[in-house]
Amino acid sequence: MKEKLLRKIIKCLLDEQKYSIDVPNDYEILKRLYKSLVNIRQPKEISNEVLRTEDEYLQLELCDKIITDVDKLEYIEPNMILWQGDITTLKCDVIVNAGNNDGLGCFNPNHICIDNVIHTNAGMRLRLECNNILNGNKLNNGEIIVCNGYNLPCKKIITTVGPQVINEVTEEDEYELSKCYKNALEYAIKNNYKSIAFPSISTGLFSFPINKAKVIAYNSVREILNKYNSDIKVIFNVYSESDYNEYKKLFESKRDN
Repeated sequence: MKEKLLRKIIKCLLDEQKYSIDVPNDYEILKRLYKSLVNIRQPKEISNEVLRTEDEYLQLELCDKIITDVDKLEYIEPNMILWQGDITTLKCDVIVNAGNNDGLGCFNPNHICIDNVIHTNAGMRLRLECNNILNGNKLNNGEIIVCNGYNLPCKKIITTVGPQVINEVTEEDEYELSKCYKNALEYAIKNNYKSIAFPSISTGLFSFPINKAKVIAYNSVREILNKYNSDIKVIFNVYSESDYNEYKKLFESKRDN
């Protein structure tokens, strides 16, 4: 069933772009082709039938994944959870996407950035909504836009843009990174969401050193939690073992003080 749906989507996307290529038989190669086509696709109109087919396919894909419910995760500190895994498999109210200034997702299908992963698994509707919100404008560093979760197990996706570090971290870089966390968390609190998951913003391709970024992330979140006296669950989501260990050391140092 999934392969049939996937072939239907791919045929529509190939016809739309007037591409003439042989569609592979191998299912995993089909998935990579689909990923490439949706990631390079501009946010222009597309038929509701194609979008419904994509929704059906992505929902079936989601059923085959192991979903982690934030309500079953243990706190590492009051209000705070440290979790290593794929943020697109996290069942929570809000996830944060570390995007770029265009705010439309990553158009390079070979990137393994979180922006790419979130858009691929949410579906084409996400880019379309981002485009409608931005209406040709750019996202400044630290700003946010809020979209629906679509085919992810979250309710909302907040896209924000962290600073890209050139040579060394500046005070402006630190301020902009802090605003990413503060703006997203304030939105979640003010709109009565119960949980929000943050990736390690700017620490990947944007070259913000993790040893500095984690402190800014923690302090920014703690400041907003205290400001609103909120009981929202904040998940620090990391993907690599090294980043997990960095955050773990941070929390251990807070306990020792």
